[in-house]
Amino acid sequence: MEVITRQELALRKEEYFEKILNGSVFIHPTDTIYGIGCDATNTNAVRRIRAIKQRISMPFSVIAPSKKWIYDNCIVSRSSAKWVEKLPGPYTLVLRLANPDAVSKEVNLGLDTLGVRMPKHWFSKAVEQLGIPVVTTSANISGQDFMTTMDNLDSRIAAKLDFAVYEGEKRGRPSTIVKLLEEDVEILER
Repeated sequence: MEVITRQELALRKEEYFEKILNGSVFIHPTDTIYGIGCDATNTNAVRRIRAIKQRISMPFSVIAPSKKWIYDNCIVSRSSAKWVEKLPGPYTLVLRLANPDAVSKEVNLGLDTLGVRMPKHWFSKAVEQLGIPVVTTSANISGQDFMTTMDNLDSRIAAKLDFAVYEGEKRGRPSTIVKLLEEDVEILER
């Protein structure tokens, strides 16, 4: 697994964007913790993440390339629009999916909902430039501790990744999940 910095990603952006579009699975930083990502429209790449994480039955979230993408592909009520406007931030908004083709069915396992993020972090700008949603799920095997440094990245995961964008230790916690499926808002701290 190749480890690169933010600067290396910027200098070789076209090369890494092509890798992502061709199915690469990679570690990425966020405003909270490190995540495992891939092109959320690439079914084979999403299946690779499921196998790596040993997570078969739970849906994944995505980093949306823009708020416009969220409004175009999700059902955003008046009350949930208030949460969308709080983005970027440390939230995962669970919305009903208006466009079932917006992501691979492997992301949300065919459910009519999708968790969307826009981290308050430079990596969101990279996803915006890429122009597609990117899977974001904690960098760990399901049920185990999440990655905060390269030192505690599970070697079983590292062996199956194509590259990692690393920026040092993270001291955050996973994002807060905000379920916006009805008029009532349900907030789940993790």
